[in-house]
Amino acid sequence: MSPRKTGSGGLGELFRKDRSHTVIFLVLAVLVLVASPYLDYYNTTAVRDAAIFGLFALSLDYFWGKTGQLSFGHAVFFGVGAYAYALVAPGLGGTAGSLAGLGAAVALPVVVAGVIGYFLLFAGIRGDFFTIVTLALGVIAQQLAISWVAVTGGDAGLVGVPPLTLGGFVFFSPTSTLYLALGTLVLLYFVVAILSAGHTGKVLTAIQCNETRARSLGYDTSAELLKALMLSAGIAGLAGALYAATSGIVVPDLVGLLLSTEVIMWVVVGGRGTLVGPVVGTFLVMRFQQEISSVSAALWPLVVGVGFVILVFTAPNGLLPWLGRMGRRLTGGRKA
Repeated sequence: MSPRKTGSGGLGELFRKDRSHTVIFLVLAVLVLVASPYLDYYNTTAVRDAAIFGLFALSLDYFWGKTGQLSFGHAVFFGVGAYAYALVAPGLGGTAGSLAGLGAAVALPVVVAGVIGYFLLFAGIRGDFFTIVTLALGVIAQQLAISWVAVTGGDAGLVGVPPLTLGGFVFFSPTSTLYLALGTLVLLYFVVAILSAGHTGKVLTAIQCNETRARSLGYDTSAELLKALMLSAGIAGLAGALYAATSGIVVPDLVGLLLSTEVIMWVVVGGRGTLVGPVVGTFLVMRFQQEISSVSAALWPLVVGVGFVILVFTAPNGLLPWLGRMGRRLTGGRKA
């Protein structure tokens, strides 16, 4: 018996189900776009990096938020994408090199996720065991990036990564790279949001709620989880390529445990499963980090630790759901 598809999906379904989140995202994107000409060099690059890492957080939230499976080594896909672009793009140069680099940056993480996910998910690895295994993969990937000096450059990494070139236009200035990062983030947000609001999102939600029941309804739950992981990895790889193309350097830390931990924190702060929340969380945490680090670099870990503990107790579902609850209380509305 084949499962019956429900819902037409598309933009109509997205605005019907997640109108408030989509409106919030669009308003924030427009604000960044309007403010960008008035930002200095430092703030322009800071907002650009936040948009790139926001795309990375979006990729994790699609898999973790929709399936309930935490990937603790998600930086592996980000770093693989960055290394793939840095190694492929210089070979051809120009538009051809950039397109080939972007293709490799998306395809290679998808293949890695496909291989890893196949052996884990089809073997029934779920929950804490899946998290632990992906954590170990992140440690292995970072050690490989450090040891494979001939390809990755070792601890020094790869420097002089060429900027993205499309149709003869070189995305080199801070403003142009900001527009590139913001445009990519908006495009991929709508792709992921439409998938989440449609049939694919309903299937993943069913798997998260009760995988046994979803399987009994005729869904190949392992295959659905694998497809979600591969899409998430591809988006993370694209974010890694954008980071490599805009920063000009790739280092082993991009596949390491620290970045994997940070992206989890961004998702949790913003609100897991909301898609727009992790993007907002990335901007807030990175900006907070910059402000605290400008006062004392040693003070930042202590402040973020205390702040994270307070957030867990006051808003365990993240800032966006908490703000929604506060808004409903103030307006006297009923809880959705």
